[in-house]
Amino acid sequence: MTRLLPLGCDSASPALAAQLEAIDFAELADLYRRREEKSAAVAPESIQPIAVASEEVSAEETALGEAALRRGELAALLVAGGQGSRLGFDKPKGMYPVGPVSGATLFQIHAEKTLAVARRHGRPVPLLVMTSPATHDETVAFFDRHGRFGLDEADITFFQQGTMPALDLATGRPLLESPDTLFLSPNGHGGTLTALAETGLLPRLRDRGIRHVHYFQVDNPLVKIGDPGFLGRHIAAESEASSKVVFKEEPGEKVGILATIGGRCGIVEYSDLPKELAEAREANGTLRFRAGSPAIHLFSVPFLERVTARGTGLAFHVAKKKVEYFDPRLGRSVKPETENALKFEKFVFDALPMADRWLAVATSRSEEFAPLKNATGSDTIADVHRALIAFHTRRLVAAGVRTNGHPVEISPLFDPTAVSVADLTGPTYLA
Repeated sequence: MTRLLPLGCDSASPALAAQLEAIDFAELADLYRRREEKSAAVAPESIQPIAVASEEVSAEETALGEAALRRGELAALLVAGGQGSRLGFDKPKGMYPVGPVSGATLFQIHAEKTLAVARRHGRPVPLLVMTSPATHDETVAFFDRHGRFGLDEADITFFQQGTMPALDLATGRPLLESPDTLFLSPNGHGGTLTALAETGLLPRLRDRGIRHVHYFQVDNPLVKIGDPGFLGRHIAAESEASSKVVFKEEPGEKVGILATIGGRCGIVEYSDLPKELAEAREANGTLRFRAGSPAIHLFSVPFLERVTARGTGLAFHVAKKKVEYFDPRLGRSVKPETENALKFEKFVFDALPMADRWLAVATSRSEEFAPLKNATGSDTIADVHRALIAFHTRRLVAAGVRTNGHPVEISPLFDPTAVSVADLTGPTYLA
């Protein structure tokens, strides 16, 4: 396809021309032709509840996971491309302080959990931090300022997810953000997976002996990074894509549902689940479709190589959006009142149906899911603080330590197998 100049442009500056050279205009033309296509609705009868393994993990499964960690076969993939806009925080969300006592940031908690797993098993766990153009430089500088929270430089990699230009809905021409800059937006959470291939990370992981990648999102400080039981079950099942599940408690809860769709593993967005299915209950009163997805996955490296292969992997979804853009003809930005643009995203859950072998494992909401999403309403910092304090209180009480109702926090670096939990010193916070 011939290169198109952005809307309102008669020529391109050197900087803009360089951006245009990097665009696959044939792909954009195909996406633009699909702008009026409606996503095929999933037939309700093709959606069935997925089999979910209980939280109980056998000693053999745990041993399998621990052995894999001692062989250095796991990498941790931290999805951290977003800013804290909904929190009123104009920095990468991972820089938000969430430690209820320490004030530790999300980045610190995730990095120290990764380091703790590596120390416990005697082999590094590479931490892959997925950023975006809006967060990359600030994220890297933040980690550098804090000495990468103890991680060796060789064991942390920052990489950016891809971007896609926004197209003018009426003409299909790219939009500008400024006189010399295209309007580019992140290509969706599925772009995390494709970026592993596009940046050359996947072959590097394979050459390093990495066989499994643990995917999780930055906003959930309770995630169990490198959970040996989960990893062991994934290995025992020879699963290509394994997912943790938190059970929904109410039909209207806004969380995607893990299910089988046409006999394949998949996720149905809460907005796409028919009302009669969302409200359906089993004989014991539990929701029939209750396998909520907290976006915690284990992927095998060969599976990631397959789903990110160009031409055969994840497809783009086309969405109509309102996009403020720069119009060279007016010499200023234009804020539209109606949808004026097309944006393109890939979704990570589109990878799940490509797995020939999959596994769904239950986890407790109180033990592993406390996402920070909003400044007010639900999933606020107050909710996260309560969840973290309750989590750490349970650990202390189980070890015979009385907290007397005080807020407590235990550092991820504290190893209860090496030191008595009653002797909380060093990087352990107790107040």
